[in-house]
Amino acid sequence: MKADLVVRDITELHTMDAGEGPTGRLTDAAVAFSGSEVVYVGPTAGAPSAARTLDGTGCIGLPGLVDCHTHALFAGSRADEFERRLAGVPYSEILEAGGGILSTVAATRAADDDTLHSSLHARLTGFLANGVTTVEVKTGYALSTEHERRCLDILGGDWPTRVVRTFLGAHTVPAEWRPDRAGYVAHLVEEMLPAVAEHADCIDVYCDRGAFTLADARRILEAGIALGLTGRIHAEQVEHTGSAALAAQLGCASADHLERLDAAGIAALGKSDTVGVLLPGARLYLKDPAPPARALIEAGARLAVATDFNPGSSPVRDLLSCATLACIEMGLTVDEALLGITRHAGLALARPRLGWLGSGSVADLALFRPPPGEPASAAVLVQYMGGHRAEAVVRDGALVV
Repeated sequence: MKADLVVRDITELHTMDAGEGPTGRLTDAAVAFSGSEVVYVGPTAGAPSAARTLDGTGCIGLPGLVDCHTHALFAGSRADEFERRLAGVPYSEILEAGGGILSTVAATRAADDDTLHSSLHARLTGFLANGVTTVEVKTGYALSTEHERRCLDILGGDWPTRVVRTFLGAHTVPAEWRPDRAGYVAHLVEEMLPAVAEHADCIDVYCDRGAFTLADARRILEAGIALGLTGRIHAEQVEHTGSAALAAQLGCASADHLERLDAAGIAALGKSDTVGVLLPGARLYLKDPAPPARALIEAGARLAVATDFNPGSSPVRDLLSCATLACIEMGLTVDEALLGITRHAGLALARPRLGWLGSGSVADLALFRPPPGEPASAAVLVQYMGGHRAEAVVRDGALVV
């Protein structure tokens, strides 16, 4: 057998293959790619020959990282809001007064396609440079049939990373519908969803104070799932709503945030296939309590970690830094955090081929060098917060960084 590309002599490789222990740690390892397939993972001594070879000596190898929760398509700035929050104004108060998400909605609607495209391209290029090969991107900064469809069409383009498109028309009630939330929910279900469903992969709802009720969330999610979209939900962030248990009941792929999760929600997620997604950036910026991560793991739940990158509540673009924060502030182990930004993040998107390396996985690999003087260990990548630019990145079997 001859491969197209072999990355050999990787000092420490974590395959995240479920059949190889928690993270599938290998030393002096190689990964071979033919076309867009992984054709070999194992000791360098057994690797096939290849048309192109890359030396991974001194490097840490991980599957291409997966950021499973971002709001990366937007225009405008919320720096003024940041200063208001520093002065003690709660985010929920800013939102309820017409700021927050609504200010970004106005800016995004006003931006032309070229502006949205160029800013998103720059952001995704930055993600790729950090070893992230898959980025989930939500709409929700448009909140009309016309503009939500426009945003989904933009997301359907050719991007530096793989993009998973999530329709978040239920992000908040737009200004023009504020007096009639129920009317907007009906409009979303009856007009918006049928118009955009074929252009999206997932459906998401922000179920919380100032946004949508549990009954709204059920109605919207059931309509989206019936149209073939993968269900996801912003759950238990500002107030406890019961939305995490609803996500488990409906078979949603994920329930995200979980800062106000109760015992019933923990039990529901622990008994289901719904992945709990931790968002340490938002928790840090909003000064919220930490979600009960340890209790969730002990109940049997799988946890992912994501940036929640957005211009207001989590202007955080570094996924490995979020893994660090998940360990320090939420109690994850290094192995659990690594799973959270790879294989479990893929499951949170209902994409089981993402976030691991082996026969049947996507052909994505990220190589990192440790900080000077440190060993080539994935633990070091999580210990040192920030600054981990990828030495090389393979996406779909092609060397792209």
